[in-house]
Amino acid sequence: QVEVVESGGGLVQAGGSLRLSCLASGRAFSTHTLGWFRQAPGKERTFVAAFDWTNNRKHYSNSAKDRFTITGDGAKKTVDLQMNSLKPDDTAVYYCASSRSRLITSTVAQETSYDFWGQGTQVTVSS
Repeated sequence: QVEVVESGGGLVQAGGSLRLSCLASGRAFSTHTLGWFRQAPGKERTFVAAFDWTNNRKHYSNSAKDRFTITGDGAKKTVDLQMNSLKPDDTAVYYCASSRSRLITSTVAQETSYDFWGQGTQVTVSS
């Protein structure tokens, strides 16, 4: 079992920044990748970004690649998501998830590629 815990959400004005953190603990030695997804009200959960500790590879969605930066620490089993130039459309619950697989571009954005999920942290961007 791997426990995944997110932190760092909150309320910010449009144009502002937030930094989300994710920690994997428990049997996290088998974790290769931590990913971020988000779910806006009334919408499906979608992929944001992911970090693979085995090769330090980063993956981004098209909506995140220009404004968000993901970093990770394999020794600490943590991943941070720095979000800049936030927009009201970024308002969502942000979820962190862990995967035991070394994911590639075609699989990293799929929810089924991830084994354990956190409870989520709310990010609200006001206009």
